[in-house]
This record gives sequence, C-alpha cells and structure tokens, in this order.
Amino acid sequence: MATTIRRVVTGHDRNGRAVVISDGPVPVHGNPLRPGQRSHEVWKTNAMPIPIGREEPDPVTGKRQLHPPPHGTMFRISEVPPESDAIRNMTPQQAREAFRASGAEEASTWGRGGRHPLMHRTETVDYAVVLDGEITLILDEGEVNLKAGDVVIQRGTSHAWSNRSGKVTKMLYVLIDGKFDPALAAQFPK
Repeated sequence: MATTIRRVVTGHDRNGRAVVISDGPVPVHGNPLRPGQRSHEVWKTNAMPIPIGREEPDPVTGKRQLHPPPHGTMFRISEVPPESDAIRNMTPQQAREAFRASGAEEASTWGRGGRHPLMHRTETVDYAVVLDGEITLILDEGEVNLKAGDVVIQRGTSHAWSNRSGKVTKMLYVLIDGKFDPALAAQFPK
C-alpha cells in the first residue's frame, strides 16, 4: 500500500495574486526499527499565529520529528503496518530506540507505566483520522477499536496505535504544540 502523497502549496506572486508555489510529492520517512511504517510529512509550522508571506522554504525537509516545534503544528499521513511479533516483544530499551529513530526517545512510556511497547506521550493535542483500514487505540485504561472515518482527539495522553487487522492502515494526524498543566504533569512517571 506504499503511497505517494501529492502536496499543492499556494502562495502569492509579486502582485498579491494567489498562485501555486509548489506541486509535488511530500517527503517520506521510514523507521528501520519499524519495518513498513512510513510517515508522509505534509507540513509544519513553528509559530502562532502562523506568519503568511508570499512563499517560504519547505518546512518539512530534514530530520523527522515526532512532535511539532514549540508554538507549532505538524501535519502528517502515516502508513501503519500490521503489528509484528518484533513490536509485541520489544524491550523498553528497544522501544526508546524506535522512538529515538522517530526523533523523540523521551516520548516512550513503555517500561514506565505504558502497557504496550509503542506507548508514548507527547505534550500535544493531536487530531487523528483513520483514512483507510482499522486500528486500535491503546490507553493506560482500555482500548478503542477504530475504522475508516473515525476521529480521535488525543490530548497529551500516553497511548499507542496497534494495527491488529492484518492490513496496512492509513492515518492522518494534525499535531498541535501544547503544555501540560503542572499538577497533571507531576503525576506522570519519569
């Protein structure tokens, strides 16, 4: 199900008229510790409000980041392969290595209260949409089975996405930088 995502970016010409400034495929990142996982990095911002000029350099080139920059957002489409025995049998150290390869070792909560090797927590609000397939959202308490068209608003919780369907699942994520309430943050295992 390897997909190419086309991204059309608009901007303004010298006369202020709306024009296409780029049209082509988005950068794709894989993770050698998660074979079949592909992240299509569509767009990223790093300020709020977002500065809008005539055009800007592509903000998603370079090293992959799991979460958005401070005061920023991140828009990605991911292909999540069926969960393998290698994932299910990861040690906490292997899970941290997998997250390090995604740009966020500190996000892993496996071995620190998380109940699945891909459990992680980011200081973000995430809008997650199942575009194609099925996936299970795992939380500290309980699980939710999701199908195409379902939407999750993930609010800084420790969670994992477990694809138990036997087929690749396609997800759309919009991640928005957030800040934990200090009283809540004090409850998280370190």
